[in-house]
Amino acid sequence: MTLLLKFLALVAVLLLEQARPLPVKRFVLDPLCALAAFLAGRCGHRRGRERLAWGLMVLGGTALCAFLSHVLPLVLGIVFAVAVLYLTLGFRHESHFFTDIHFALRTQELGAARCLLSKWRGGQYDDVDADGVARLTIEQAVVAAHRNVFGIIFWFVLLGPAGAVMYRLARFFNDEWGRRRDELERYGQFARHAFYIIDWAPARMTAILFAIGGNFEDAVFCWRAQSVLLPDRGSAVLVASGAGALGVRLGGQSIPAPGGGETENLEVGVGDKAGVDDMQATVGLVWRALVVCMVLLALTTIAVWVGS
Repeated sequence: MTLLLKFLALVAVLLLEQARPLPVKRFVLDPLCALAAFLAGRCGHRRGRERLAWGLMVLGGTALCAFLSHVLPLVLGIVFAVAVLYLTLGFRHESHFFTDIHFALRTQELGAARCLLSKWRGGQYDDVDADGVARLTIEQAVVAAHRNVFGIIFWFVLLGPAGAVMYRLARFFNDEWGRRRDELERYGQFARHAFYIIDWAPARMTAILFAIGGNFEDAVFCWRAQSVLLPDRGSAVLVASGAGALGVRLGGQSIPAPGGGETENLEVGVGDKAGVDDMQATVGLVWRALVVCMVLLALTTIAVWVGS
């Protein structure tokens, strides 16, 4: 699949997703949850079986998608790529949480905002004030934007539909198994480590886009100097660069730990602590980063087309 066709497929899906968002829970998450439970049950809890289950799903799905992309005729291949992107990529997959929390905070419904944040991030936030909820929501938003959009774009451009499927499946198992603290904990450890490797390069690409779309110097400084302060190494680069790009400080409060209890979420960023008034600026940063991404991709596509 040529770079031009990939670019056109991305534009088509971004427009389609804005006009008609996919019910992602019904068509993506619920089937994957059922399949993940089936695989874990069949593979059992012996050492090494977590690699087998993860490989069957992620690598198997990637290989099947690559095979179909290779054997399908051009027109069907384009339709297949658009369908894969529609299932895997989307701002609207989680943006309703951000919108609803923002509205709840604006209308001073703190309890509702805490409840929505708990559904989105997991954990309980009964003692977090309004500005704390806003900071945690901004953190979650920049990570979700990366994992729902920019990470998918990175691997789709690199590997085509197979790359998008690989990233989406790896992200799913990171979320589904990564928080488990029961007999599937070993599955979660492997899924988190595998996703960290797959997401290493895309996360840094997104951090660069945030820097270009916001305050470049502060974003780069926070990325290089402060990302080590955050407990989640997978999202640390994104949160730190996002805070610098926005010119605000994030973190600074205890958050629920995956295994129970609390962990200290140290402060990163520059300027004043983020609050409710900074949530709209986060939306602007994400959209500017997307525009920069698509412009750079368009220029690269034109350069390749002219060069050929």
